[in-house]
Amino acid sequence: MWKLTAGKVHVTDVTNASRTMLFDIHRGAWDDELLALLRVPRSMLPEVRSSSEVYAEASADLGLPGVPIAGIAGDQQAALFGQLCFEPGSAKTTYGTGCFLLMNTGEAPIASKNRLVSTVAWQRGGRTEYALEGSVFMGGAVVQWLRDGLGILERSADVSRLAASVPDSGDVFLVPAFAGLGAPHWDSYARGVLIGMTRGTTAAHVARAAEESIAYQVADLLDAMQADAGRALPELRVDGGATADELLMQFQADILGVPVVRPDSTEVTALGAAYLAGLAVGVYKSPAALGELRGKGKTFEPRMSRDRAAHLRARWKKALDRARDWAERDAP
Repeated sequence: MWKLTAGKVHVTDVTNASRTMLFDIHRGAWDDELLALLRVPRSMLPEVRSSSEVYAEASADLGLPGVPIAGIAGDQQAALFGQLCFEPGSAKTTYGTGCFLLMNTGEAPIASKNRLVSTVAWQRGGRTEYALEGSVFMGGAVVQWLRDGLGILERSADVSRLAASVPDSGDVFLVPAFAGLGAPHWDSYARGVLIGMTRGTTAAHVARAAEESIAYQVADLLDAMQADAGRALPELRVDGGATADELLMQFQADILGVPVVRPDSTEVTALGAAYLAGLAVGVYKSPAALGELRGKGKTFEPRMSRDRAAHLRARWKKALDRARDWAERDAP
């Protein structure tokens, strides 16, 4: 829910966040009630158009006269389209500074009961499709912290080699709540925890715990999405720079217990926007035809036993609980 206090809109329930940015995703139109409440004239807002149609042509000043501009999407929605997640229940994760997981929910938006966000995935041909979305604050940023904060890496790319030099994390867990916890936990008072260390803990164990923390956070998000959608995920499609780290991708598959599919090109955000534009101008006949363009990529199959994965998830949850509600709420 939201309320107006001292001229500000306060969101108290993220499941209704679809109305806090002035746009009503259910009606596909600007929200009259919020516009009136915030005194925003409708004339100030742009026309709402679909994700795949010809909007205009590029300027001749750019040397591209007559080239149509025909695809528009948010970065994560474009990545979802670029991953060809057209069926309800299909999902992708983008691994960047943070991690962003979206699941296609079809033509009916799902009101999350697990503190996720319902959003428009795309609209084309008069049909609107929706998605559930969740974000992890600290993905690749955890590796940057190892490099810049702790100084145990010279380059971010070195993390996989260092982490792979030990067989496991030695029961060390890192909860990278450096800026609180994002979805599905939403704890702004949580803080980072590095726990389980002994005299035998090395920089390699810390690096491994840092890598694994990314996979655990994605797994928490996916649990929430599967509960909201009422369906199990057959596979997770992945993209982003961190997917080059095969240790991370294998551990992600092991913890989830489903295949992790990495495309041959990880720049699927740009690819998704190009697909939307190509469909609008007839370069591609249909979304089904896009599947013929998809390369083989690489699939990481789960290798870990389900008992072992459950044990590690339980240990992660215990560490997560230690990180919660640490910052002082009334600190001077």
